[in-house]
Amino acid sequence: MSKQENTKTVFVGLSGGVDSSVTALRLKERGFNVVGVFIKVWHPDFLECNWEEERLDAMRVAAKLNIPFLTCDAEEEYKTGVGEYFVNEYLAGRTPNPDVMCNREVKFGAFLRFAKEHGADYIATGHYAQVKSDDGIFRLYRGADPEKDQSYFLWTLTQEELAFTLLPVGDSLKPDIRAEALKAGLNTAKKKDSQGICFLGQVDIPEFISHFTDLKEGAVLDTEGQAIGRHKGALVYTLGQRHGFTIDHPDYQSEPHYVVGKDVINNTIVAATAPPIAHASEVVRLEKTNWIVSEPEKGKTFMAQIRHRQTPFEVELKKVDGEWTVIFTKAQEKPSSGQSLVLYDGEECIGGGIIA
Repeated sequence: MSKQENTKTVFVGLSGGVDSSVTALRLKERGFNVVGVFIKVWHPDFLECNWEEERLDAMRVAAKLNIPFLTCDAEEEYKTGVGEYFVNEYLAGRTPNPDVMCNREVKFGAFLRFAKEHGADYIATGHYAQVKSDDGIFRLYRGADPEKDQSYFLWTLTQEELAFTLLPVGDSLKPDIRAEALKAGLNTAKKKDSQGICFLGQVDIPEFISHFTDLKEGAVLDTEGQAIGRHKGALVYTLGQRHGFTIDHPDYQSEPHYVVGKDVINNTIVAATAPPIAHASEVVRLEKTNWIVSEPEKGKTFMAQIRHRQTPFEVELKKVDGEWTVIFTKAQEKPSSGQSLVLYDGEECIGGGIIA
């Protein structure tokens, strides 16, 4: 980086964790004018949330680094863009991905607007991903640490957002980040990784959703339609899930079962001893697609993920009558509607879409 670039102001999203702490540390060491910002989000009244402790840890980091500290109130954006989205997707029988929406609506939405309104030149976060510029075109790449790579959650970002974004820890391994924080005397050096968004954490999904709708117990069926157990409410299950329901039929109790189907109208789920599979040549339609640089080449094969940390698999991408679809080239676990399908060209994340 040039010295001129280093005089610019960066608002760092300080979460109270080690990754964002080292993000601020590195940027200050590079000469940037760093401002620490704690992003306050919404959480429902019926759940405990330790945001005050997280904010205090973030303040301690800012004090140690001798940088200004601000708070960005993103409660409304989080409530509508993440919380209500999460609940409404389950009510519609779909499987939401709140981490993707938290990035889009809060960190690269409300926080980015806050930074621009306060005169920042960039924002920075502790995400394990990398942004690289190529003649004014900004590309998103996987983080250097394969165990921590978070590019999957950033597929909705655009050129405008990436041009304003720095990801200083994306080129590093997690143990190195902790060692750097320890050497700098940061209070977060040995702190456990955050569980993510407050209102989820380790919360029981059926219990959480029950605060927003009347969940009713129903029958677990085998693939022939015979009742073999009970569940807590068909809304809260996703394909491939193997817990949260009871198999009480004596002929079926010896093996683990997976959810292979659900009927929200009749409040039933179907369970089998093998996970649901999407066979080779199966077509999956995508909604709300986003291409980070430009529309990809149709008919080309890319690597895809439908879950974070999933082993990537090959798909063929097509556009038919204005709709983007992917075709599996080999059998894979069957995706649920509402999940994010994220596409990669080598190490580059090119974008993705929501499974219809």
